[in-house]
Amino acid sequence: MHENREISWTSWSNDQDRSAKAINRKADANVQEKSDCAVIPVNQPNKGRGLSAKVGKGRAQTQENIVQSHMRPTQSGKRMSQGLHGVRQVARGRKQERFTALLHHLSVGLLRASFYALKRQASPGVDGVTWQEYETRLEDRLIDLHSRVHRGTYRAQASRRVYIPKADGRQRPLGIAALEDKIVQQAVVTILNQIYEVDFKGFSYGFRPGRGPHQALDALAAGIQWKRVNWVLDADIRGFFDNMSHEWTMKFIEHRVADRRILRLIQKWLKAGVSEDGQWSETKLGTPQGAVVSPLLANAYLHYVFDLWVEAWRKKVAKGDVIVVRYADDLVVGFQYRTEAERFVREFRERLAKFGLELHADKTRLIEFGRFAARGRKQRGEGKPETFTFLGFTHFCGQRSKDGAFIVWRITAKKRMVAKLKAIKAELQRRKHHRTIEVGAWLRKAVLGYYQYHAVPGNSSQLRIFQRRVG
Repeated sequence: MHENREISWTSWSNDQDRSAKAINRKADANVQEKSDCAVIPVNQPNKGRGLSAKVGKGRAQTQENIVQSHMRPTQSGKRMSQGLHGVRQVARGRKQERFTALLHHLSVGLLRASFYALKRQASPGVDGVTWQEYETRLEDRLIDLHSRVHRGTYRAQASRRVYIPKADGRQRPLGIAALEDKIVQQAVVTILNQIYEVDFKGFSYGFRPGRGPHQALDALAAGIQWKRVNWVLDADIRGFFDNMSHEWTMKFIEHRVADRRILRLIQKWLKAGVSEDGQWSETKLGTPQGAVVSPLLANAYLHYVFDLWVEAWRKKVAKGDVIVVRYADDLVVGFQYRTEAERFVREFRERLAKFGLELHADKTRLIEFGRFAARGRKQRGEGKPETFTFLGFTHFCGQRSKDGAFIVWRITAKKRMVAKLKAIKAELQRRKHHRTIEVGAWLRKAVLGYYQYHAVPGNSSQLRIFQRRVG
């Protein structure tokens, strides 16, 4: 392995855009039809990176990692120092580079940008410190935090365990980090993104700068419509965030990161534990959902466990078309041939087991789905193909009214709509003694956010149903 010991560094500008953490939730024209096509050998998962493929007809190729000018803009449009730009350039040019000197990029300026990237109304962690409280005497606090991180005296605090309702009625555990932990995690994520954004594959969309769920949805629809897809695997990894092996997490990160100080920070966050009702408990597996660093660690984990492996499988094993779209731990794989789809499921289970993971038996389905599937089932008198749900939308086979051409239609999943309506009703009940103007402003914001996410072609009828039920 090559090692990079020095990369030039320039501190972040005080006037840089403060919203450094962004996930684009709007669909745009730069959507991919399929994933990167170059393949990494299964036994050498840390080598190379394929080229992103353009989506279907009429869609421009996604432009990744474009960096220009003196203060470099990142994918999300934020400003990046020349030092971090240098990290990205080295990561792009040397695929086996192990970075030994990264912590010096964690400057007071980067901590400041990371602080302003956090949600201002987020619940406090075990420290009880809110964003507004920390902003008082901010510079003194950040200088002290910077000093502790670089001296090695910074200590990660336990995450505060809370639960939020899921669409199926169950409770999802979240871990809320202390504010200073959030700041340092965001800074480290900003640094590591310069490496991983040139490593991660084109079919990976979850929690990445400049990418979002609508792009994943568009890529999936385009792949099914334009490729020879007859079978779709809707896969769910059981309790992924809760079952990530700490040992494997560190091994995967060490493929690219050799700075022991950065690695110690990640280990501190993984081992910090959870506080629930005032009781601390050790965490031997997993990373808290809700922690700033967790999405990056999860993407790195699945990059080596799934992404590189599925590319090799598609190249070396598959004879027909195979499409892949992954959003964090939610993934869909499309196949031309049933025999290959069934073989993939068997080998995927074996692959996950090596890393302490498993597919959820009740939520993982292989169904006949696609242009040719619809035609074949109709000829056999079997009716339309089954449906599947991905990122809150139920996908089903349909036809365009103007020409009868095959199309993948998407409508809001029933569970998603019901859960949102229940949440709105409960919140309105809680606010029943508040001023009408305040309740109206909150309701408008909630409904607008719902529309912004669910307003996709073909879903207008479901949006009207939602509007009527809210009204």
